[in-house]
Amino acid sequence: MIAQRFADQVPQIRRYYQKDICDTVEGIKMYNKLLDAIGGDSITYNKAGYNLQGWNEDYYMSGKLLHRGYYIDGKVIVFKNFFENGQCERTVVNPDPLRCNMEIFYENGKPRKQIYYYNGLPQKKYEYFNNGLPKYIEENEKEMQYVTLKKNFYSNGQPQITLELTDEKIKKYKMSDYYPNGQLKSEGNLIYSSDKKGFLREGTWNYYDQTGKSKKSTKASSEDVITF
Repeated sequence: MIAQRFADQVPQIRRYYQKDICDTVEGIKMYNKLLDAIGGDSITYNKAGYNLQGWNEDYYMSGKLLHRGYYIDGKVIVFKNFFENGQCERTVVNPDPLRCNMEIFYENGKPRKQIYYYNGLPQKKYEYFNNGLPKYIEENEKEMQYVTLKKNFYSNGQPQITLELTDEKIKKYKMSDYYPNGQLKSEGNLIYSSDKKGFLREGTWNYYDQTGKSKKSTKASSEDVITF
């Protein structure tokens, strides 16, 4: 009888098909709902109905490892997911209730995303093309009150748009726009307006052709609102 009760507390092995659980955009995200640090509000149980504790593994129908994580009271604290080909799909570390670090990979092993959460919100995000080149960068103030850095990239790795905080007090930014060949297209300053939920151009903006030669300079209009 005691042996039977112990067996009931052993996590039941679950098996999946990759096509059913792997989203083409978000990857294998079904375990995110068990992460307190990013707002997950679900709990998982063993087959006896108790909150899952300790190390747990899930598998593909083929028998290949899908997921291995450490659980406390039905919540996952640290885990790794795997594609059926054996490549790591993501690693997640939740060191405390406020912070969670997540690294996500393409099926070819190249990095796909790196996300650093603070107090349930994505404070820093880094995205990559499937060739490993950078695609997008966003960094925010600790409490997510305002952005401190944004960068978009072309698929060849050249910067497309950069937005960088230069004066924290007045929320002043420098914005630069680039051609695919890496030459600067335009540059100028922005001021963030919480009332208009966007950025207002400030001062003089400079524009260039694809060879880097200056084309014109214009005085910014205070009504010109830019959103990202």
